[in-house]
Amino acid sequence: MEQLPVNERWFVIVNPVAGMGRGLEDFPQISKLLRDNEIPCDPVFTEHRNHAVELTVTAVNKGYRKIIVIGGDGTLHEVVNGLFIQQQVRPDEVLLSVISVGTGNDWIRMFGIPTRYADAIRAIKEGKSFLQDVGEITYEESQFRQKRYIANVAGSGFDAFVIRHFNHLKAKGRKGGWLYPLSIVRSFFTYKSTGVKVCVDGQVVFNDLLFSIAVGICKYNGGGIQQLPAAVADDGLLDMTLIRPVHWWHIIFRLKKLFNGEIYQIGHVMHVQGSKITVTSSPDIMLEADGELLGTTPLEFGILHRAIKVVVSKDFLRE
Repeated sequence: MEQLPVNERWFVIVNPVAGMGRGLEDFPQISKLLRDNEIPCDPVFTEHRNHAVELTVTAVNKGYRKIIVIGGDGTLHEVVNGLFIQQQVRPDEVLLSVISVGTGNDWIRMFGIPTRYADAIRAIKEGKSFLQDVGEITYEESQFRQKRYIANVAGSGFDAFVIRHFNHLKAKGRKGGWLYPLSIVRSFFTYKSTGVKVCVDGQVVFNDLLFSIAVGICKYNGGGIQQLPAAVADDGLLDMTLIRPVHWWHIIFRLKKLFNGEIYQIGHVMHVQGSKITVTSSPDIMLEADGELLGTTPLEFGILHRAIKVVVSKDFLRE
């Protein structure tokens, strides 16, 4: 049987360590499902951090126009950044899909992509696509200004502190679904709020001690927390959630509101929207994007409207 041309085949980027090793362990099962659904694909495994960025650039340069990510939110983050680095085509000319094997799986929640592999592959087969916004972040790293793109949510302050603690536990060989909740609890009792100034579209909206900042395109972060419940993925706006200093009992008695979309009913939480956001602090605070630690303040966020094309569920399009 004659092989299809490259632009009609799927380039599959597999992160073998995603989901505590599920990327490698479950790939034979996923590969069989792809074959059974007659989805022609060419798989490649990542070998190190940011390798998915390189693989994406190579794939597009070779003529691939369809990419499947088998990994988590961090792998998707790298692939999206690869789409903006390559110079062959506009990023929205490449169709992007995710079969999630990660731990957080926050991006797929937004678009109704199932965690069950057979159902996620069915969505790829159905081919329903959506043009979503992308966030553009400029930050400080090693005394240089750097730029990244986000498909989901970026966090600063407490959010990034949690990621650092989580990565530290993983580097020590710890595994299990309890790692991230443990990181949140430990970080909560050690992180200190910082003086932060936030400007949205040229107006100062906050200038005081701040505990947490989340800025993004989609609703979910931290493994199912609706940190940005009002976010619409193609409205051309960045959503921002600011959390002022809180005591543990403020969270314990309102824990349900973090997951059911009612976070803005908590008195210490503030919601802002805009197309350009700047964040400065003293001292500097860390930044994470889609679960990846990057650099520090000062931060600048911008919006790229309907910038990438992604596979979504039929149910999402009916909403």
